Amino acid sequence: MQENLTALVTGAAGFIGYFTCKRLLADGFRVIGVDSLSDYYDPELKKRRQSELLEDPNCRMINEAIEKPGLLMGLFEAERPDVVVHLAAQAGVRYSIDNPRSYLESNLVGTFELLEAARAHPPQHMLLASTSSAYGANTEMPYRETMKADHQMSFYAATKKANEAMAHSYAHLFDLPITMFRFFTVYGPWGRPDMALFKFTRAMLSGEPIDVYNHGEMMRDFTYVEDLVEAVRRLIDASPVRPGDPVDIEEGDSLSPVAPWRVVNIGNSKPVQLGDMIAAIEAALGVTAKRNLMPMQPGDVPATWADAELLRRLTGYVPSTDIKEGVASFTRWYRDYYDV
Repeated sequence: MQENLTALVTGAAGFIGYFTCKRLLADGFRVIGVDSLSDYYDPELKKRRQSELLEDPNCRMINEAIEKPGLLMGLFEAERPDVVVHLAAQAGVRYSIDNPRSYLESNLVGTFELLEAARAHPPQHMLLASTSSAYGANTEMPYRETMKADHQMSFYAATKKANEAMAHSYAHLFDLPITMFRFFTVYGPWGRPDMALFKFTRAMLSGEPIDVYNHGEMMRDFTYVEDLVEAVRRLIDASPVRPGDPVDIEEGDSLSPVAPWRVVNIGNSKPVQLGDMIAAIEAALGVTAKRNLMPMQPGDVPATWADAELLRRLTGYVPSTDIKEGVASFTRWYRDYYDV
């Protein structure tokens, strides 16, 4: 795919959105970003990310909610984006227990508005964020894209799995090339304050105990944010083929037999024990954590582990940043940002 194209990025002031926009701008794209700057976590962090992006003259930002009727339709009509990266969503497993309506509005209604706009003004390729939480109650690991994923454990995960099904129907009915990507526990500088790495770092620097769920018996396939963005950037150029094109669907490929649609894992393929992640923070900060051992939280899962073979076959790339390196990068950013 050529440079100097227009990319529409939803959730552009978010953690992943910020790094995605940075990369696309660096690669010569004109970027239109949409973000509601919601108060789910500190809006000032989002505004700081956004202000850095707006230093590039090829970046434009619209601060509105994607579920606002007609907003995305008007943007698609005016800007005719070549590429769409849909990251806007109400995130978080635990918050979906307390405030499910926000997930309904952002994740379901917002994605519907996006698909309707794309139906009217089709881009060359759409990449929509899903989540490893879509695998739900599956216990066979590593998770492969061709596995059944019918038993989501949280309403957040259910809305993202619904997004996959919604997108498939539009891909089939309206010939829209769509790649869904399921990402695995993304972390790094500028990260979300509701994530464990951020909360642990803040507590440990303040001398407070950290809440360790499931008594520490947790494993996560931690994925460094710039590795994720590298994968997304490469997937832009790996648009799903249309049904009827001369191609055989290889074993392990999630490509739909009836639509230009597939789902792709983005993960390190190396699950890390929660205790090892805490040890990496301790080493980076020079602080010993005080652990408050807690039971498993409702809606959570004890482990995630990505099979990234499909990503490698499509792009030649697999995330590889080591947890110690990634955590050290985050803690350097945290100390600098908060001057501690």
